[in-house]
Amino acid sequence: MLIVADHRAAAAAVEQSPETAHTTSGSGPASGSGSGSGSGSHPAPVPTRVVAVQESLVTIEGGSDEGVPLPLVKNEVVYIAPRRPSESGIQERLKAEVLRVRGRFADVQVFEDTSGVSIGDPVVQSGDLLSVTLGPGLLGQVYDGLQNPLESLAVRHGTFLPRGVEMPALDQGKKWSFVPRVQAGAKLKAGGVLGTVQEGTFSHKIMVPFDQLGEVEVTWIREGSVTVDTPVVRIRDQHGQERSLDLTRRWPVRRPLTERMLRSRAVERLYPSEPMITTIRLVDTFFPIARGGTGCIPGPFGAGKTVLQHLIAKHSSVDIVIVVACGERAGEVVETLTEFPGLTDPMTGGSLMDRTIIVCNTSSMPVAAREASIYTGITLGEYYRQMGYQVLLLADSTSRWAQAMRETSGRLEEIPGEEAFPAYLDSSIRSVYERAGVFRTGDGSHGSLTMIGTVSPAGGNFEEPVTQSTLSTVKTFLGLSYDRAYKRFYPAIDPLISWSRYLDQLAAWYAEHIDPSWVARVKRLQDLLRQGDRVQQMMQVTGEEGVSLSDYLIYQKALFVDMVFLQQDAFDKVDASVPIERQQLTFERVYELVHRDYEFANKETAREFFIKLTGLFKNFNYAAPESPDYQRLLSEVAALADEAAISIASAEEDNDAHEAMSEPHAS
Repeated sequence: MLIVADHRAAAAAVEQSPETAHTTSGSGPASGSGSGSGSGSHPAPVPTRVVAVQESLVTIEGGSDEGVPLPLVKNEVVYIAPRRPSESGIQERLKAEVLRVRGRFADVQVFEDTSGVSIGDPVVQSGDLLSVTLGPGLLGQVYDGLQNPLESLAVRHGTFLPRGVEMPALDQGKKWSFVPRVQAGAKLKAGGVLGTVQEGTFSHKIMVPFDQLGEVEVTWIREGSVTVDTPVVRIRDQHGQERSLDLTRRWPVRRPLTERMLRSRAVERLYPSEPMITTIRLVDTFFPIARGGTGCIPGPFGAGKTVLQHLIAKHSSVDIVIVVACGERAGEVVETLTEFPGLTDPMTGGSLMDRTIIVCNTSSMPVAAREASIYTGITLGEYYRQMGYQVLLLADSTSRWAQAMRETSGRLEEIPGEEAFPAYLDSSIRSVYERAGVFRTGDGSHGSLTMIGTVSPAGGNFEEPVTQSTLSTVKTFLGLSYDRAYKRFYPAIDPLISWSRYLDQLAAWYAEHIDPSWVARVKRLQDLLRQGDRVQQMMQVTGEEGVSLSDYLIYQKALFVDMVFLQQDAFDKVDASVPIERQQLTFERVYELVHRDYEFANKETAREFFIKLTGLFKNFNYAAPESPDYQRLLSEVAALADEAAISIASAEEDNDAHEAMSEPHAS
């Protein structure tokens, strides 16, 4: 829907309209309000207005106040007020963000449907960048990409949300018990802790604004039960200017929260040095993700990306989980919204939703808001990281986010890159993932933000631009395979194409907490899996008869590792989440079994042995540690392996005896 293609022509037409000519001629009633006709009065203010509309991209012309042009700022939030009344009769205010400024004109991206927007509609400039509200009450909330609380909107406006409505992100009426951590006269830097409120099981720190320059002095501070917008402290900066602070802070989503604090050394970025335990054997052992690190989960449709993310969200060793459902199907988002409140948090025993924030923009919501949702989620994660908490951000899916960028870039008529994605796709993806990390804050606490994003390449093609740009940025790649999903090998992470750069980086942690030889043994099992795959490919061509018994034994050992260690049952209450101590025990047993020397009489005997061994070990994976089956199955596995070794040894003795008896006869 292109209303005006050339905004300059539109502006010229408006300037030459009879009303404009009448106003500027200095005659008639309009000359009294003045446009410099010599009466000494100031020129009438000219509002910012719409001059062109193309789908969600609107071109506006900056206005003026007393003859002074109003500045147009990139990433500024503006509100379009359509003159055409809405069906409900309320005056709509369509939120938009300035993408590009060219002289007196700017291209803005509207976060709502632009039906009914026409040329000449007034535009209100907020003067603020696209920002989110940070403060107590974020946990347990469900927001859209612009931080509107969806539950509150549904209560006020019904299930079908009208266009152009906003609500405060935090409950304005809820009381919080503020406890000061400093006294009047204390001097703090940006991010310094002023006091705390209790948010569920978390101590929510109220901090000095993150963009504060230099030191500030606390001149007044109070204690008591207050709402989020009640002033609780007053600070004075180096220039002697005072201002009051409440419990909330505003921060632009496209700027890293620690940007200015890093320059002033109020915080320090650290090297990730310990793994984030997900309780998924395949991830924690073979392809670990560091706490404060980055990872991606690409895979074709139906391979289990969303389920894997849910498992990681439920069981990972983090304090706070932020789920960004960016452009996914509404059914999956509804499943997340209904499932998380009913899940029991294994750490606290309460609801998992008590430490979760969900930011959702389904595929049916406006494309522009989809692009903003990831930045909203990252900013919320950075806020809790600054308090010293371990935060996990799950973005599902970054492909939809990149597609939103592609759509906006096309409307801006920018030069396209590969597959019509913008040429700056790679740098945009890097700027998102680089906001993860581990930080030491001013009070000495350590916080981390771990980011895992799913990628949905069309047809499972990992060579497409979004996947390739993501792979060059992240340090853990958990590639899902359609073949493994088709075989019901879940999680469907392909161990032959996945990788993690954190395995060697975290070697010191593994040596201290698990075993000095852990990394070397993991790599030996990875080599075994690759050798087993090569034998399997040979067997697909020649059959079992075309490979030697030793090669067939390698294939059976690799298959055993796959069946009992790489696969996990998400619907079993024991096997769905495996603590790191049990993972270590299981790994040691599997490693010992596959590195024994077996010499079977034929391939049939080898196959029967490993089938029986696999069955016992899978039952062991389902056994709770306190159950009687746990030790019994562990003993049966060891006995079966010993029995095979004994039978092999006795068979060798029989062969030696037979050869010894046959030697005199032969002579």
